[in-house]
Amino acid sequence: MTENDINLLLDEIISRINNAYTPYSKFNVVSGVIDQNGKKHFGVNVENRSYGLTMCAERNAIAAAVTNGMKTIKVIAVVADTVGPISPCGACREVISEFSSDDTIIILSNKNKVYKQYKISELLPLAFRFDQ
Repeated sequence: MTENDINLLLDEIISRINNAYTPYSKFNVVSGVIDQNGKKHFGVNVENRSYGLTMCAERNAIAAAVTNGMKTIKVIAVVADTVGPISPCGACREVISEFSSDDTIIILSNKNKVYKQYKISELLPLAFRFDQ
């Protein structure tokens, strides 16, 4: 992806950040996935008063993508109102890994579009696999 492509994607994602449901933490996170066919899917974090039922933005975006036929993540981006780029939790890293290839681009950013780009092997070098 070019710098311009990344900025345009981040603009689309950031425009949805206020859709997050965060009455408890007030910590909004939004994610966007581009699937193997170039289709975009989005998700926000959705909190629940029983904190264990809270759903992260990344997993919501991936679930929406799978619902619409995604098999592989081409690009996934995660954005929050943080000082630097947000980092996905361990559970989200495992779910991202499930749908990633060696070519998947992972963009971690804040609302100011200060971002870093990774491969899943950098974020989760020892991902759970049945074949290990």
